[in-house]
Order: sequence, then structure tokens, then C-alpha cells
Amino acid sequence: MGQKSWSWLQNPKSLSKIVEPGLIRTLFRELFPVWGAALSCNNGSDGARRSTILDSDEPLVYFYDDVRTLYEGFQRGIQVSNNGPCLGSRKPDQPYEWLSYKQVEDMSECVGSALLHKGFKAAPDQFIGVFAQNRPEWVIIEQGCFAYSMVIVPLYDTLGTEAITYIINKAELSLVFVDKPEKANLLLEGVENKLIPCLKTIVLMDSYGSDLLERGKKCGVEIISMKALEDLGRANRRKPKPPAPEDLAVICFTSGTTGNPKGAMITHRNVVSDCSAFVKMTEKALVLNASDIHISFLPLAHMYEQIMQCVMLCHGAKIGFFQGDIRLLMDDLKALQPTIFPVVPRLLNRMFDRIFGQANTTLKRWLLDFASKRKEAELRSGIIRNNSLWDKLIFHKIQASLGGKVRLMITGAAPVSATVLTFLRAALGCQFYEGYGQTECAAGCCLTVAGDWTAGHVGAPMPCSIIKLVDVEEMNYLAAKGEGEVCVKGPNVFQGYLKDPVKTAEVLDKDGWLHTGDIGKWLPNGTLKIIDRKKHIFKLAQGEYIAPEKIENIYQRSEPVSQVFVHGESLQAFLIAIVVPDVETLGAWAKKRGIVGSFEELCRNKDVKKAILEDLVRLGKESGLKPFEQVKGICLHPELFSIDNGLLTPTMKAKRPELRNYFRSQIDELYSTIKV
Repeated sequence: MGQKSWSWLQNPKSLSKIVEPGLIRTLFRELFPVWGAALSCNNGSDGARRSTILDSDEPLVYFYDDVRTLYEGFQRGIQVSNNGPCLGSRKPDQPYEWLSYKQVEDMSECVGSALLHKGFKAAPDQFIGVFAQNRPEWVIIEQGCFAYSMVIVPLYDTLGTEAITYIINKAELSLVFVDKPEKANLLLEGVENKLIPCLKTIVLMDSYGSDLLERGKKCGVEIISMKALEDLGRANRRKPKPPAPEDLAVICFTSGTTGNPKGAMITHRNVVSDCSAFVKMTEKALVLNASDIHISFLPLAHMYEQIMQCVMLCHGAKIGFFQGDIRLLMDDLKALQPTIFPVVPRLLNRMFDRIFGQANTTLKRWLLDFASKRKEAELRSGIIRNNSLWDKLIFHKIQASLGGKVRLMITGAAPVSATVLTFLRAALGCQFYEGYGQTECAAGCCLTVAGDWTAGHVGAPMPCSIIKLVDVEEMNYLAAKGEGEVCVKGPNVFQGYLKDPVKTAEVLDKDGWLHTGDIGKWLPNGTLKIIDRKKHIFKLAQGEYIAPEKIENIYQRSEPVSQVFVHGESLQAFLIAIVVPDVETLGAWAKKRGIVGSFEELCRNKDVKKAILEDLVRLGKESGLKPFEQVKGICLHPELFSIDNGLLTPTMKAKRPELRNYFRSQIDELYSTIKV
């Protein structure tokens, strides 16, 4: 067969002149599942793309006919689980104890009925606060609200007191559920100081003393136990009044790197469409069912975990909660033996470092490298398994440390290194997806296509989303070249920010496109790669545009470096950086260069600083940074940026204004001493 007769492989659209389009889609899905799922998904003159696993140009709104709200999802779970185990928790060194689906339904309806008895209405403008770690009560409260069309407003302690006060006032929360007396006391302090006058009731999950009761009484706040609230609802039982798909389900406040948090208004339709798209993308490779077990430790206050739990509940699966201490997570994994394990890159990096840290001899390291390369070769062929010779010899212990039964992992919320992801895909031998999105599109808009286990991209558009790239001319990213700001449209896109039309208009345009602030690039097979960030760009004195996060991501690959904050100013001609060295690697790295001392001494050593700067510049050159994008000087700082010291958001993103203020003296000194 001549070369020309295969020309349709380069341009499958040419087939549509002779074959019905639906047949083309089927042909590609069946014959080329990896390639065809991502390829040729252009959807209109503006370069927008959609998932080719769709049978029409319309995005997917729901997967199951009987699941269009989160309430209906839970009702389906009751049926398909045959009233099996639903929510599990454990005490230290004890096995998991389970509540059945019917028990959870009963307790939920009691909570919802009690809220009605206390004056709330079965309506989507009734906001209920939840200020707690993940635990069974969280889901019971949430399902109780959904049964009566009420809306959940999550709070979490890493936001900080000021942000919590802001959210309670913005959402006008008169009732908040809390897990521990400490949080109740924190809220009462706000009431006493007249900072949150709207708060009238605190419902406590844990036991508490009479002093808390008295403190509440003095400032006019009712303190009631979750058990007493349930009893109240049981004595005043009401029939559920379920929500409509377009009703609000969650007001999810994003932590934001600047200013006050913004309350993303998420509907039942938003969540269900995102869950449905996840199920649709994974159904060929893995069918979820009531025997699946999910470990819940990622915050329920974020949409990522909300989506995962929605998927689990509508399939009648089990959700086991961690004990509340992330240091005991490995113990919980062994006890629970989950099949579904959502993670974030921080956890993956720790796993990767621990595995290679334990390969502490030349032979062990060689065997680990050799075995992973063999399994990575299988990955490139689309083969996922955990029963090879290499699994039995090398990787069995790693798999056993997660309980030994994981069959699906998903990572999201932040970028993950291709090296780390590829190694763990090989080592763990389970389906391992990477997702991309944000709160404003109900967590996800792109996901790995099953079978394409290459790393370095965030997969193809999910079936609920249409995605286009828009020019960012000042950064030289042009849609005509397949680069630009990622914009998302579809039933998963949020309704706007609560009581904030100005901020809403900044991200949601008149045609319904969500502007993410991320810069993406289409790869040849139709997957999306996130390459930059638009929101934090600034100009230097000569007018060059700088995207600091791109530079930081490159510099963080330096062996002795843990964290980097790149800074520039419009009145200065060059960049500088604050660098936090890695406490575990700096000593050995410096020793190779003939420099010894304690971690603190090395952080003060001028030769160490010079060597690290040279390494950063080397990495920058290798990655194609322009000369004006390279830092000209650095300051070494021994303490990590963290949530506790106010330099990172709860989702581990840099708080740039806070970092600028915190390091103002070091920044000024660098600019006054460096001569360029």
C-alpha cells in the first residue's frame, strides 16, 4: 500500500468525506485507544477542543440517568451496595468500624430534620458551616444538608483565624459544625470580640465540658452536641426535600495567594458532571463497584476530595477515614487496604525519596534502577501490572506498604515531576492518573487517558469540559502556535464567587469561559501540558515580562535546593531569589565540594551560596531560560516556607506578597550589593 493511502492517519478528518463521523470516532477508540482518545478533538473555529470519547459535540452532564444531584448519587449507593458498609473510622491500633449506607442515611436525615426544626429552610440559600477534619460526621452532615436542599460551607484551620472570620461573615453562617472543643473556643472568641455577630449555634462532634457551655451562654451562642442534634431530628423527623441539579451544593472558599478567600459557588450539576466525566474516562480500564475502598485523608474542604467521595458513594463503595494524623497514614493504609488512593505530589515526593533513601548501597540502587526501567518499558506499551518478576523481587514491599490492594491512584492539586510519576507508576503497578483543574471547574477538566501512561502532561480534556487556549501576547504565548491561557467551558464550570461580581467577572467571561490563569500547550497527541502561570507575571526595568513560577519550577530541580522564591521589581533590571536549602541533601552536596559544617553554618557560607547560584544558572541554561530570566544573586534561608509561618497557602502555593514582606530586608540588601 503506497504512502498516500495512509494519509488519513495524519489527518483523520479527511475520512469524514467518505465515512460517517460517528463511525470514525468508534474506529479510533477501538483501534487506537491511547492515541485516538486524545487525537483530533478540535471543536469549532476558535480552536476549542473536547474529549473524543464523546458521541456528540455536547459535553457530558451525567453518566447515570438516575444520578443528577449528590443526593441521588447517595441514593444510588444505598441500592447498589445492598446496604453494605459505607463510612469507616478507627481508633489507634484498632480495626476499622463501619456504618452501613442505611445508617448513614438515617443519621443524615435526622441532622437535616433538626436543622429544619431549628428554623432553617429546605432551600438552596441556607448555608451551613463545617469546620472539621475528615471523619464520618462530615459526610453525614453533608448528606443531611443535601437531603433538604441546603448548602455546605467548609472551613479549615490552615486558613487562619482572619480568613475563617471573613468566611463566616461573607456567608452569614449562623450555625457551624465543629469537631473539637478548641475550634469551638476559637469561634467563641470571635463572637466575644464582636467579629462574627451572625454566629448563633455551634454543634460539636467530640465531647466537651460545662465551661464551654457556660462560655457560649455568656455570649449568646448555643452549644449542642451532634448526638443531641440527631436526637432532636429523630423526634421531629421530616421527609427529605431533595435539590434540583442547578441548585447550589457547596460554597468552596479558595485560599488564594493574595487577599481574602473567594467563595466559589458549586452546584450539584457541577459536581455530578465532573464525577461522571471521571467515570466515563476510566470505565474501559476499571469498573468501580461496591467492593472498592477509598482512603479519605485529603481535605473534604477542597473539591478534589469532594469529587472522589461523590464517585465512591454513587457506586456503593466504602470510605475509610484516616485517624486525623498524617503521620499515621501508612498505618491506616495497612489496616484499611484501600483499592482507591487519591494523592497529592507532596506525598508522592516523600514516597519517592523514602524508597531511594532505603536503597542505600550501590547494588540496591542498581537493582532498583534496573527493575524500574524494565517496568517503565511495559508502561510505554500501555501495560500495567503488579505480578511481574520485578514486582515479586523488588516492588512487592512498596505495594504492601499501601495495603497491597490499590488498583487506582490519582494525583492532582499541584504539578508532579515526570520522573517521580513514571517511577511510582512502574513501582506500584496500578492505574495511576494525573488530573488538572481548579475549584472553579469543580476540581477537574483534564485527566490522563487510560492506556497513555506517559508523564509530563495532564492528559486530555475530560468529557464534561471544552478547552481552548487564548493568546497571552505579552508573554509571547499564541493560540495559533498551540500555546496560551487555558480556558474551560462546560457543565462543571462554577456559577461565580459568592457576593463578588467584580472577582467573578475577572475569571468568567460573558460567553461562560472560565479563564484559569494557567498557560497550557497542546502536545501532538492532543494532551495538554501546563507550562506557565499568567497571574504572577511582572515587568523588569527594561520591560521584559517575567513568570516567576516557571523559573522556580526549574530551579527547584537543583539537588541541594528545597524551595525557591524568585523576586523582581519594575525599577530593577534583574532578578534575585530566596533559596531554602534541603536539610537532607545539603551536607553531602557541600562535602563533595570540600565544604563542611552544620546545616546552619552551610546556609551562612559564601562558597555554598556561590556554588548553589552556579547550579541554578546551569539548570536555567539547560532549560532554555533567557539571560534576563536568570537570577543574579541569592540569599540562603534555613527555615522552610510553610502554612504555619504564613508563607504558603493551605494548598502549598507561595503567598508572594507575604514572602516579599517577610524577606524585604534580604531583598533590599541583594539589590544594593549586586552590580550587574
